Amino acid sequence: MDTILYNGRITTQDPSHPEVAAIAVSEGRVAAIGTSDEIRALAEPFTRQIDLEHRRVIPGLNDSHLHVIRAGLFSNLELRWDGVPTIAEAMSQLKDQAARTPPPQWVRVIGGWNEFQFAEGRMPTFKELNAAAPDTPVFLLHLYDSAMLNKAAIHALGMDKNTPNPPGGVVVKDQRGNPTGLLIAEPNALILYSTIANAPKLSMEDQLNSSRHFMRELNRFGVTSVADAGGGGQNYPDDYAVVNQLEQAGHLTLRIAYSLFAQNSGEELNDYTRWLDMTKPGAGSDLLRVNGAGENLAWSAADFEN
Repeated sequence: MDTILYNGRITTQDPSHPEVAAIAVSEGRVAAIGTSDEIRALAEPFTRQIDLEHRRVIPGLNDSHLHVIRAGLFSNLELRWDGVPTIAEAMSQLKDQAARTPPPQWVRVIGGWNEFQFAEGRMPTFKELNAAAPDTPVFLLHLYDSAMLNKAAIHALGMDKNTPNPPGGVVVKDQRGNPTGLLIAEPNALILYSTIANAPKLSMEDQLNSSRHFMRELNRFGVTSVADAGGGGQNYPDDYAVVNQLEQAGHLTLRIAYSLFAQNSGEELNDYTRWLDMTKPGAGSDLLRVNGAGENLAWSAADFEN
């Protein structure tokens, strides 16, 4: 046995033995459950034994809707504002993140926050974003209804008075016709997907590193398996090269079942026909396999509300 946990309260999800005191693990799989004395008797000289001191142990959690494959590619560039109490603190964190972000990479603030958590009770201003990160492009996502860009990001994207509104979005401009940095997702989130997709990618080595760190962060919260919902700007098979390489190297720490997301309005059938020539639902391994089509089957049927 590689590891034994004992003297605990272990939830098994097995109706015949809903809770046990000890569990033995061998080669990454549960090998035995029982009392502490029963399981400790299985120990070998090299077995790691952990006294749980009556703590609770539960099976790994499954997240049924996550974008782990896409998010892992740039997780190391992302700034999290979860629980940050003030805009002043958020801007201080943004300044620090910008200082350690190598050009031409962007700082991305993607999710886990909203303006109501701040003591100021408002969104950051463009002046505040530009002061915190004058030279590093910043993409600040607000839920799925809008995004803010600082001046460096506007410049990096080549936006100017002549920039039209793309399909699925509005580039807000001032009275002189210059882009303000505010992007409105109307009637859907396509403008948000396409904008962040234009940011520079990390090298393959850095994407592998970033994805490993992201999975470990999910493991830290108890997540061991996910259903990956695909997402806008996540193209098959190119954007799946990293997770495939991690699986082949034995470096996945999550069990991932992923869906393929139609990328182009009016081309959905062509997308799925092409992908069926490459893979099939259920194809893959115990740790990485294709679920099928989703989360977006057809753009005309997408339910999107601001």
